[in-house]
Amino acid sequence: MDHVADAYRTDLMTITRFVLNEQSKHPESRGDFTILLSHIVLGCKFVCSAVNKAGLAKLIGLAGETNVQGEEQKKLDVLSNEVFVKALVSSGRTCILVSEEDEEATFVEPSKRGKYCVVFDPLDGSSNIDCGVSIGTIFGIYMIKDEGEPTIEDVLQPGKNMVAAGYCMYGSSCTLVLSAGRGVNGFTLDPSLGEFILTHPDIKIPNKGKIYSVNEGNAKNWDSPTAKYVEKCKFPKDGSSPKSLRYIGSMVADVHRTLLYGGIFLYPADKKSPNGKLRVLYEVFPMSFLMEQAGGQAFTGKQRALDLVPKKIHERSPIFLGSYDDVEDIKALYAAEE
Repeated sequence: MDHVADAYRTDLMTITRFVLNEQSKHPESRGDFTILLSHIVLGCKFVCSAVNKAGLAKLIGLAGETNVQGEEQKKLDVLSNEVFVKALVSSGRTCILVSEEDEEATFVEPSKRGKYCVVFDPLDGSSNIDCGVSIGTIFGIYMIKDEGEPTIEDVLQPGKNMVAAGYCMYGSSCTLVLSAGRGVNGFTLDPSLGEFILTHPDIKIPNKGKIYSVNEGNAKNWDSPTAKYVEKCKFPKDGSSPKSLRYIGSMVADVHRTLLYGGIFLYPADKKSPNGKLRVLYEVFPMSFLMEQAGGQAFTGKQRALDLVPKKIHERSPIFLGSYDDVEDIKALYAAEE
């Protein structure tokens, strides 16, 4: 046995240790947020294990129901949703849950209530399960506005009011990326320990990237600024090299690559989906929050994404997010169109 290596392994920065270290910087903290996060982490571990077994466990076939978005549900979505709802309720720290899978928000019973609202997509990109493409869980956390009876207004807040956001990607490894408003950190699950280890401290997105990521199959329905931007990526007029196209079709995987390598991810509005396709609360906001925390930006085609005030829990919005300079370019094209 390599005792030196084993000793090193116990000195790792686990996510629990990391969050407790952060908590100790706030003497007034009661540890509620830490407890809530540990329940989210447990949910991610459970779903990671289920995703890895999906092909074997015959979980793949369709559950036969369609969710509120009209998408056919995979059994794994249903399972992941139940896992997160139960994990969040049992933490005793939440009062309202909004899930992509549930038409209505879930109000936690008074005896188990806390001060946090959690919005989440339990399994984003689940249509990719069959072919082994990375999928993930996305979440955002708000604090309720006041101590009274919680109402739906408590979650219909702009993204800039979020206290934390993150995603867990189930891919070649299981990676959890998290921000509580003081930078972005990435953790990777060590399966032999069952612990998330800090592997990507203080992630910063490059100011400019060489990659653009968009579903070009929708090009004939795009508006003019999006079409001009993509044309510019492919045929730059300033003598620079064209950008590379990378599009996985699983938001977590595409955003994760954008965060680490730089570039821009676009899901614009088009004639078919005039409000865009991605949901504001549990897709656009958490990813925009992470991008801004990492030094990038996020734009809806009209405004800063995090300034948007949602009116419905499943509202959709166009989104352009990624490297600061690349998003500036698309903003300039929309400004010129005005």
